[in-house]
Amino acid sequence: MKDPRIQKLAENLVGYSVDVQPGENVLVEMIGDERDLLKAVVEEIGKKGGNAFVELTDKAVQSSQLKYATEEGIKAWAEYDLVRMKMMDCYIGIRAGSNVNDMSDVPKDKMKLYNSLYSHPVHSEQRVKQTKWVVLRYPNASMAQLASMSTEAFEDFYFDVCNLDYAKMDRAQDALSELMNRTDKVRITGPGTDLSFSIKGIESEKCSGQKNIPDGEVYTAPVRDSVNGTISYNAATLYNGITFENIKFRFENGKIVEATGSDTTRLNEILDSDEGARYIGEFAIGFNPYILHPMKDILFDEKIAGSLHFTPGQAYEGVTDNGNRSSIHWDLVLIQRPDYGGGEIYFDDVLIRKDGIFVLPELEGLNPENLI
Repeated sequence: MKDPRIQKLAENLVGYSVDVQPGENVLVEMIGDERDLLKAVVEEIGKKGGNAFVELTDKAVQSSQLKYATEEGIKAWAEYDLVRMKMMDCYIGIRAGSNVNDMSDVPKDKMKLYNSLYSHPVHSEQRVKQTKWVVLRYPNASMAQLASMSTEAFEDFYFDVCNLDYAKMDRAQDALSELMNRTDKVRITGPGTDLSFSIKGIESEKCSGQKNIPDGEVYTAPVRDSVNGTISYNAATLYNGITFENIKFRFENGKIVEATGSDTTRLNEILDSDEGARYIGEFAIGFNPYILHPMKDILFDEKIAGSLHFTPGQAYEGVTDNGNRSSIHWDLVLIQRPDYGGGEIYFDDVLIRKDGIFVLPELEGLNPENLI
């Protein structure tokens, strides 16, 4: 018997997240071998009168492809897929790979070429800017291991997170978004962290299930040269299949001038990818009530209740754009709940969140008990 939670998720993806309309072309990209959700999504697109196009991808195969790829080959690959993406009105990306480290042995120079020559034009420029899109993970044994949970327990957790009432969350985000839009100075404090910057004149965006599943954040960007101080991230992170821990940055006038972590050499190589990689492209506050601990999957980790992320690299073009351009966009997470050391966020010298809990009355709707 088909799991009714899968059907509900498919309905939410097609009808709410990308809102498929009759006649629209929808690219459904599946990384992995999960078929139940893929089939349900394709059926839902058909029910809405849309045209489903399916791409099946395997990360292990893609890793081999990249190891031997030439610059000319990656350019041709991007050109080939860009033609298809330009035909699409919607994009649904389902990630269900069995090994998060499949790309870890791809040479750094090949990953840099792939990020700049393929991912940037096909996804950052065309998919993100020109389609209605949503990206999600799908539960499997690999993800359960990352979360230190049994497969069955992780599936229950996953569907709680992904089938949350995102319309309710969307309404609760209004007050935070409006407050961010009229804020100038931001200060973040906590163990190993004392960071100040401005967000004046840069608007915010609500995230409530239209782009990512799971979801639960409001984001903006700092004025590019306004960031000063230090930040110590406490969530382990993956970048191109490599795990980094205990990352700490020191900023001067917007630029990361000192970066340390569990692999300081490789960390600085990433930050030296281009000029924009040492500047911040996103500041976001996370509050999904079901996501409490990091699992090295950024679609989940950046939404952790009581968290924030402060992202080196590319800014999102549009109302949150601070002008920073880079081939990377690396969401790094700081959790401020008491079990992770606590911390505070101040807007214009007013405390808005302490130890992961919003303290202003107008923001209390985003606290966990009001979103579940």
